[in-house]
Amino acid sequence: MKILISNGRVVDPASGRDERADIAIANGRILTIGKVPADFAPERTIDAAGLVVAPGLVDLAARLREPGHEHEGMLESELAAAAAGGVTSLVCLPDTDPTLDEPGLVEMLKFRARKLSRCRLFPLGALTRGLGGEVLTEMAELTEAGCVGFSQADAVLRDTQVLSRALQYAATFGYTVWLRPNDPWLGSGVAASGAVATRLGLSGVPVAAETIALHTLFELVRSSGARVHLCRLSSAAGVALLREAKAEGLPVTADVSINSLHLTDVDIGYFNPAMRLVPPLRQQRDRDALRAGLADGTIDALVSDHTPVDEDAKTLPFAEAEPGATGLELLLSLALKWGEDSGAGLRRALATVSCEPVRVLGDALGSLASSAGRLVEGGVADVCVFDPEARWTVAPAALRSQGKHTPFAFDTSGFALPGRVRATLVAGHVAHEATRDAA
Repeated sequence: MKILISNGRVVDPASGRDERADIAIANGRILTIGKVPADFAPERTIDAAGLVVAPGLVDLAARLREPGHEHEGMLESELAAAAAGGVTSLVCLPDTDPTLDEPGLVEMLKFRARKLSRCRLFPLGALTRGLGGEVLTEMAELTEAGCVGFSQADAVLRDTQVLSRALQYAATFGYTVWLRPNDPWLGSGVAASGAVATRLGLSGVPVAAETIALHTLFELVRSSGARVHLCRLSSAAGVALLREAKAEGLPVTADVSINSLHLTDVDIGYFNPAMRLVPPLRQQRDRDALRAGLADGTIDALVSDHTPVDEDAKTLPFAEAEPGATGLELLLSLALKWGEDSGAGLRRALATVSCEPVRVLGDALGSLASSAGRLVEGGVADVCVFDPEARWTVAPAALRSQGKHTPFAFDTSGFALPGRVRATLVAGHVAHEATRDAA
């Protein structure tokens, strides 16, 4: 289909483009940006006057809950949520049931996502069989099936020798290992260690749980040369160690979740289970360091950490509630809010959810690596059109995700979010469209 996006403010963080221009799309690719060919006859025109036309968002951390947890999220509902949030590509974690440790499961998931035509799906394969932390998976076969890296999700990998062998194997073939730094012996609590956890009588997770794991990982990276992506940093000390590792030249990247970027342990309030998250919310000094690290590029990407949880599992006492929150539909707005609050600005905010995540994925994207997360002539037409002036509050019932629990719901956060997605295009196909007066 030929589509014309007219009169919009085109913002492409990768190239620095920020101008009012028209975009002509044909055969799933961007034909021109700016001057539209005289013979271009669009079958559809999207009027983007007053709107920002940006690259489709790329989310590096989402749980889709299928297979095995369909009562918490179906592929249809979660990819619809992604499209509604302007997300055109997402990386899903391997902790499904069964885990993504067999090529057939990966191929099935990618096939179903393609049929839905809502969002590009890039699965992470399990690093060990069944995420048991003992036997390595067949990484080569999983890569051929479409995995872009290998992860333990939040499953414990206690055996350092297994981790060392995994990194050595990954380095040999150029695979990236995605790990959340968390010492298994120290990191089993339900809240961040500190005055709030002590006052509430909740078991704590000290900062040392993150820093000890980081020290171990960096030593293994030095010896193996493996590329490692650090998932969802949560502490100021962790950011400092990452900054040192990058200055040393270690091949590491990192992300932070929208939850840790905006919230602190004080937001737990009186045992609010919506704030039961992994990693746990830490103190204000940690949040400030995470914001600064994202602004200066120490932290590469912002992620939704989308984890839909059903009502029965969430409405329990804080320590018993299942951790997680829906986030795909909030990613853009919370990136924009951080850009406003921190002074980083619109372009940097968009970069953390578009071109920077693509840089993390690198060659694993194959032919998409050169144009995903960007607006470039001849590139793939993955586009997010949003209203930067719109303000909205989160109404859980209105979310398209099957998971309705979020710490940013109106009755808990009390602030309006900036930016509202009006249209999402995936390969030139309109995956989502909303009216300008939609809530």
